[in-house]
Amino acid sequence: MERRVVITGLGCITPIGNNVEEFWKGIEEGKCGIDEITLFDVTDHKVHLAGEVKNFSPEDYIDKKEAKRMDRFTQFALVASQEVMKDSNLKVDQIDSTRFGVIIGSGIGGLTTTDTGVTLLNEKGPARVSPFFIPMAISNMAAGNVSIEVGAKGQTFCLTTACASGTDSIGEAFRMIKHGYQDVIMAGGTEAPITPIAVAGFANMKALSTAEDKNRASIPFDKERSGFVMGEGCGLIMLEELEHAKKRGAKIYAEMVGYGATSDSYHITSPAPNGEGGARAMTNAMKDAGIKPGEITYINAHGTSTHLNDSGETAAVKTAFGEASTKVAMSSTKGNTGHLLGAAGGVEAIACIKAIEKGIIPPTINYQVKDEECDLDIVPNKPRTQEIKYAMSNSLGFGGHNGSIIFKKYEQ
Repeated sequence: MERRVVITGLGCITPIGNNVEEFWKGIEEGKCGIDEITLFDVTDHKVHLAGEVKNFSPEDYIDKKEAKRMDRFTQFALVASQEVMKDSNLKVDQIDSTRFGVIIGSGIGGLTTTDTGVTLLNEKGPARVSPFFIPMAISNMAAGNVSIEVGAKGQTFCLTTACASGTDSIGEAFRMIKHGYQDVIMAGGTEAPITPIAVAGFANMKALSTAEDKNRASIPFDKERSGFVMGEGCGLIMLEELEHAKKRGAKIYAEMVGYGATSDSYHITSPAPNGEGGARAMTNAMKDAGIKPGEITYINAHGTSTHLNDSGETAAVKTAFGEASTKVAMSSTKGNTGHLLGAAGGVEAIACIKAIEKGIIPPTINYQVKDEECDLDIVPNKPRTQEIKYAMSNSLGFGGHNGSIIFKKYEQ
């Protein structure tokens, strides 16, 4: 028998706020977290803007010695996990910790560590490479460190599907609980990719916006969009089997009801024509949830602000939703945060859950110029007050990975 899965805790670190309350306030106020890059010298780079996490001191949350042995992407996850644990009020000594898992996706892992480590190797030789280089750099270490921090002894792993990593991690957690393999899983994504090598690499493949105006750089669905803006951060949620949550008197934010994942099988970076793979992911998620397209009120789009993604995702929604595509509200919060790569799905899941809880649809900020290829209801510039029964979040990653998840307003 399939079990119901609910959301009982939230935690995030983002360019517009270092906890869920600050993040959601930033969404409601239309705050843009994009600004000049400060993490390294961009003098010789084509790209000067990113969505950096601000006022973040890991030592405020983590032992100083331990923090030094963690890459920034792991630090983000550890801090967000502390917020999730506090928010969910989960006491590990009061549950079966062997049925408590952690799935934290990351597209790239410890890129700051890799970037600096390779530079050190080339400049000063192999003897100077830190013995902590490997456990800081490998992608699974956010999940591993969080499991140690929170006492989770169930299935713990890192899922890497590029920009769909956070969404797929939540989707797989949902399935594992629904089918009885675990009772509780903390899931989402984390990323700290604002490094010289990553910015240069994405810029040279013409994926990043070279705009200098922070309010015209990440502009999803706008006709003048010219590429995505790199972001960093972490978004984690606590998924829990309904009866397990009720038994311990947990607060329930929403219910998760659907997940669909597909492959384009088309190109390493470009989406399939007309978003065919994304459309199948959305259709599969709705089929999993047992609902029709017309029942979904809001879609948090992948909406990266690249020409191909935004037009392709619009076409995909039209294919998956048919006539209902003209009635569903859709927005991209990447105007606020930039693109958090593997962490995007985790943060955007939180945006959907808070939207359901508050009855507020997040806006697509800094939208000015209408594009006939992106002609759906993208909720421009201002939040919209509206009751939301079902919300969908989409993530589409390099390699042709497509993930779509659906949350529902919780009812007994």
